[in-house]
Amino acid sequence: MDRRITITSSNEETITFGRELGARLQAPCVVTLVGELGAGKTTLAKGLIHGIVGVAAETVTSPTFVMMNLYQKNDKEAYHFDLYRMKHPDEFVWQGFLDYFSRGGISIIEWSERIAPLLPEERIEIELFHQECSDQRKICVKCHERML
Repeated sequence: MDRRITITSSNEETITFGRELGARLQAPCVVTLVGELGAGKTTLAKGLIHGIVGVAAETVTSPTFVMMNLYQKNDKEAYHFDLYRMKHPDEFVWQGFLDYFSRGGISIIEWSERIAPLLPEERIEIELFHQECSDQRKICVKCHERML
């Protein structure tokens, strides 16, 4: 597994990092976002989705209550999951969300640890850390080199 660490100093930099990374992703692919509440998962997801399908980052919203938002443009699709409210991995299966892993798009999953047993082995893992007393985020990306 290849591991890269980036530090961003603002929400705008986090979105830019996400946009640049998203533009390089090859579908189908699963991207997991892990971090404490307020670590910047949704902010990074906004950039990723902008880079994948080209929608403006400010139009991307967290699917906390609906659990999944679909973004598509032309032949590209991004599936944005927020599993904060999910209690058991079976809920992901019952709602039919597991099918999205094989639809040919890119799945971006906040709070992915809630469905750890269901995640594909080959995935991009991103862990975010909010730095104390600043707007800085430490972003650790782990994946097989061929995935980027």
